[in-house]
Amino acid sequence: MTTTTTTAGPDAPADLTGPGDSTRPTGPDDDIRENPAAHRVLTGDRPTGPLHLGHYFGSLRNRVRLQRLGVEMFLVIPDYQVITDRDVADRLAEHTENLVLDYLATGIDPDRATVFTHSSVPALNQLLLPFLSLVSVAELHRNPTVKDEIAHSSQASVNGLMLTYPVHQAADILFCKADLVPVGKDQLPHLEVARTVARRFDERYPRPDGTPVFPRPRALLSDAPLLLGTDGGKMSKSRGNSIPLAADEDTTARLVKGAKTDTERRITYDPAGRPEVSNLVLLAALCQDRAPETVAEEIGDGGSAALKRTVTEAVNEHLRPIRARRAELATDRGHLRAVLRAGSERANGIADATLAEVREVMGSL
Repeated sequence: MTTTTTTAGPDAPADLTGPGDSTRPTGPDDDIRENPAAHRVLTGDRPTGPLHLGHYFGSLRNRVRLQRLGVEMFLVIPDYQVITDRDVADRLAEHTENLVLDYLATGIDPDRATVFTHSSVPALNQLLLPFLSLVSVAELHRNPTVKDEIAHSSQASVNGLMLTYPVHQAADILFCKADLVPVGKDQLPHLEVARTVARRFDERYPRPDGTPVFPRPRALLSDAPLLLGTDGGKMSKSRGNSIPLAADEDTTARLVKGAKTDTERRITYDPAGRPEVSNLVLLAALCQDRAPETVAEEIGDGGSAALKRTVTEAVNEHLRPIRARRAELATDRGHLRAVLRAGSERANGIADATLAEVREVMGSL
């Protein structure tokens, strides 16, 4: 589960949804700040390629912020889910290690966050069976996020794993009883499936004392707009329109230079009227921690060439320490594998306990 919305900076507030509606924001995260230890966050990224600036501003920086506040963090690398929309899991081990590399380089502390792979936690995946019995085929077909993923799938036909993708994500969230899930708005239908599964499980298998087995996970939403890709569409690893965090400075300059703009010379920040230009302005503003209107005003009549120079300099300056840290960490791949082993061991203990609890209330023991 990835987040694709952007935040205005490392201390920007996120919105929590209310207990009755997983799409209704209820204000800034005061409760997280006041009582961080009471919350558990589950998030992650599929190992299908390098993480990019959309991941960084939409998710990674906020994960580090939550970690520093003291929120318990679970980062799943859902390697099994790679084959939902492709025939083979290409370069899976390499992509998995590179995800860990990106996590650590951007500030995730493996001593304070549990980083693990899907395939290394059998009990998590075993939860999928009872969870699937709680969701109808019609509900899976209606899921708008699945429809979008099917439309962009590289497969000739839709497989069963793709259709049940939201239930896999429900298992990811509920195995560790996460109550908060950072998501972009496009992922809210998946989170609603997890809430539905949790509610229906507790209704079908009630405990004698009435206490629920699973929490009703809430969305942790950013209040900033999506970062677009260099082609003006949604920034995505699979669509070849992203700027990877691991790209060197020359590659970054080339990618920014090729980004779509328009023919107007004066640079303004107008997301509705000039989405591609405004996206570049926003990217520079995020890197410089400034208002996009200020950035646009400074560029003024410089045109797209001046805009792209500003963006290139801002991105390279902001990512320079992260890239240096990443290069240092990359010299010890054994450490990356050790982080995964330790995280997977802890995740297994939690998943085993949850599965035992599920079996007990279902009368399977």
